[in-house]
Amino acid sequence: MTSTPQDSSPRSNGTNGTHAHHPSQTRIKATSEPNLTVGILCLQGDYEKHEAAWREAGAATRRVDDAESLSAVDALSMPGGESTTMLRLLEITGLREPLRAFVAVKPVFATCAGLILLARELTDGGRVPFPPLGVLDVEVERNAYGRQIDSFQANVSGPATGSAPFEGVFIRAPRIKRVGAGIEVVVRLGEEPVGVRHERILGLCFHPELTPDRRLHRWFLEHCVRAAQTARSA
Repeated sequence: MTSTPQDSSPRSNGTNGTHAHHPSQTRIKATSEPNLTVGILCLQGDYEKHEAAWREAGAATRRVDDAESLSAVDALSMPGGESTTMLRLLEITGLREPLRAFVAVKPVFATCAGLILLARELTDGGRVPFPPLGVLDVEVERNAYGRQIDSFQANVSGPATGSAPFEGVFIRAPRIKRVGAGIEVVVRLGEEPVGVRHERILGLCFHPELTPDRRLHRWFLEHCVRAAQTARSA
């Protein structure tokens, strides 16, 4: 059981507001190799904020919008967006099968809609045009925290944050309803799982790129990317 956050109540709706610097931000250093490249899946979402976050965490970035660019990256960041639109775009662009093959073997950092795309099961089928990729054994409910107007910020914590509070920004966020065998809960909102890890994959219900805190990006580089590199070289 992870420690309970100091304050798990929502503090505001929307994403505006100040972000207090937490001392633990300075204690976790970038662990990526200089030549590590994280791809940003460019179907939908705020690519620039994701690119800036990964560069601050110590990784190079490359935008991914086809199979060729996907093959050139070491890990993939799957941003938020509208999951039904993203699933349609995967089919239209022909990227679904290359992406399925990539996430089966490479490190993936998925936020919000990215988590939905990786889930094995969507509550009530999720009302999506195509099934998710199914590589992460969780059940996810789409838009479970409400509409855009219900967006909020709240402290979350867990092993991936060093058990210290981290400002979670929840925007039309999915909820993790079931966690399968072998899935590790690494971030919680109160007692509720909002971040899960399976080997090289990290899935989050919220948007860490919208804060100045890079602990989760660096944790992914250390525990998912570096661990996958070590396993391949063993």
